[in-house]
Amino acid sequence: MATTMDEAAMDPREGLVEKVANYLREHIVMDHFQPGQRLPERKLAEELDVSRTPMREAFKILAAEGLVVISPRRGAVVADVSPQDVQEKAYVLSVLEQSAAELCCANATDDDIAELQALHFEMKAAFLRRDRQNYFRLNQAIHNRIVALSGNNSLIEIHATLSRQLYRVRYLSNLKNEKWSVAMEEHEAIMAALEARDPKQVGNELRNHLGKTWMKYANPAAEEKGEANVVEDDANPQADRA
Repeated sequence: MATTMDEAAMDPREGLVEKVANYLREHIVMDHFQPGQRLPERKLAEELDVSRTPMREAFKILAAEGLVVISPRRGAVVADVSPQDVQEKAYVLSVLEQSAAELCCANATDDDIAELQALHFEMKAAFLRRDRQNYFRLNQAIHNRIVALSGNNSLIEIHATLSRQLYRVRYLSNLKNEKWSVAMEEHEAIMAALEARDPKQVGNELRNHLGKTWMKYANPAAEEKGEANVVEDDANPQADRA
């Protein structure tokens, strides 16, 4: 993740507004800007050596993604998403990725599967090094690639929107995950099902993986209910999890 504008500027394909938006997005994701915190437009523009116009445009992009809220009095403020909102969006995301995985089995070429396996091996190496940041980056690359290989443009578009809205939660969940080895084992099962071209199995593995990860973040009490209950509740996001 880029932590300075100089690092963000390394990608010549991005325009100034996109670079500013990426810089702010990644600082929100990494909790450098916290929920409820006001983003001072003038100060940030001076720090990043840009005018206030691209800063305002970047705020609009982040507002559309649900990462910030813009109000007439306070300006741009980092959005404070409720656990219920996280739970509902995570449920939808898990359904989308389940469908994407099933389609991926049918549409992906052998080279596509080999590419996913290569990313998986890189992620496993990061896991063995206990390198959480690169593990997270590769983890997201795998999930996004599976969705891209679904070949369903509507699914890809909706997934991208939801994924951006949950990106901060996913990053922090990765840092707080005390059962990191279990998550790694789940990814092994996902890859095995993909290699076997078993759409039902890969869909179930991915749905189960996402459900246990994000629902626990949305409602820590789920940890105490046991994995079986989490999976059962996952089928009904409106269930009382108290």
